[in-house]
Amino acid sequence: MRILVTRPLEDGMEIAARLAERGHQALLAPLLTPHFQDGAELDFKDVQAILATSANGIRALSRRTARRELPIFAVGPQTAEEGRKAGFADVRSADGDAKALAEAAMRWASREAVLLHVCAQDAPGSLAEILGRNGFTVRRCALYAIEPATHLPRGVKAALREGALDAAMFFSPRTARIFAALSDGLPTQNIAALCISPATAQALPPAIFARVAVAQRPNQEAMLALVE
Repeated sequence: MRILVTRPLEDGMEIAARLAERGHQALLAPLLTPHFQDGAELDFKDVQAILATSANGIRALSRRTARRELPIFAVGPQTAEEGRKAGFADVRSADGDAKALAEAAMRWASREAVLLHVCAQDAPGSLAEILGRNGFTVRRCALYAIEPATHLPRGVKAALREGALDAAMFFSPRTARIFAALSDGLPTQNIAALCISPATAQALPPAIFARVAVAQRPNQEAMLALVE
């Protein structure tokens, strides 16, 4: 199969390699680009653990501190793996979404100290809201910005026009909406949309794909299982 991957470039290259191992060809169209912020060493006063809702949060964190002893509470396995690669010794995965991470953090942490959420500037506040309602203090730490793509790569447009794609992978509602806007007028009716969550599937306009499939779990492994 020839599969369009819409993740940011670094993550897209990783999943492209995983697809190649399975005999598939990936075509990369990064629809979101992270821009990491430089700055002083972060303030970890009273922080007992770090909440990470994306691999980019770990990458941004690693640029701003040499400390690796604080526990990382990661939303899922890919984010957890990025934490281990960065050298953090205590990394735990909630294997789910923001709600699953909030529920896991309530088991893993005490209410006496602060949880530091490393995130993008426009990240949703649902994680902090859930934890706050349950007596936890969450300090938001925006360490990077996300820039949306303004056009599809030329090769992607050509592949769409030629009917050379079998599927497209969408890892967030935002990328689904961006793709729908940028591909307007291009043929997509013969392509399967592979979505990481029901919310991502719902962000796609109706009837523009041959079929829409949703991963059983909101992680990369479940997305690869959809391909198989």
